[in-house]
Amino acid sequence: MRIHYLQHIASEGPGYMKRFMAANGHVVTATRLFDGELPPPVEEFDWLIIMGGPMGIHDEKRFSWLSLEKKFILQAIRADKLVLGICLGAQLVANVLGARVSKNPSREIGWFEINSHPLAANSIPGQIFPQRFEALHWHGDTFDIPDGATPLGASEACENQGFVIDNRILGMQFHLEFTPKTTRDLIAACSDELDNSRYVQTAEEILRDRRRFTHANMLMEKLLSAISEEYGHSHSIDGFIHTESDRNS
Repeated sequence: MRIHYLQHIASEGPGYMKRFMAANGHVVTATRLFDGELPPPVEEFDWLIIMGGPMGIHDEKRFSWLSLEKKFILQAIRADKLVLGICLGAQLVANVLGARVSKNPSREIGWFEINSHPLAANSIPGQIFPQRFEALHWHGDTFDIPDGATPLGASEACENQGFVIDNRILGMQFHLEFTPKTTRDLIAACSDELDNSRYVQTAEEILRDRRRFTHANMLMEKLLSAISEEYGHSHSIDGFIHTESDRNS
């Protein structure tokens, strides 16, 4: 499968996902928006992944590429590509689908539990995620659930932690892709956000237990594997051509 990801800052890349992609033979390309790179034509990839970042989706005056990025994400959605947005990426996907993105009541940084939403039980992420699971969070904004989307769950600090549409468009406010190294890089880049507020852990707390990263990465691997398998059964990766059984149904 051809996977393309959008990266907003140097310290917030695909993390563990890159290991998964390489191990499974996916062709991976990237647009580093912070370096002024432009995204490719949508015909050149099958799956678009939008990474996180410290900027807000309305910061077009500071980051002029945000306007182009939003148009590109909407184009990928309309072209029936697989789309996964993580943190800022999820907020961008929600925004282009018409949902409101605003300040969350509290900044949420660190390891916090998510309660899965019962409506998500029949979706791929709903079948992968336990009823309660821990994920790493790093955000100050939140999104409303887009029309037609199924909510994935909530944490104590943030009501909307994700959404899914037709198992093809997925937004996750939380991080399962972070590794200890990528987290150290992000802490170094964004340490000013560790403000000791109610739902913000210290750098030491975040990095203390490597088993948390292992568990989160395994959840991400299961999710990516399930989506890849579902997608491969229903589409051709070279042109989104339905299988013979689909054409005859």
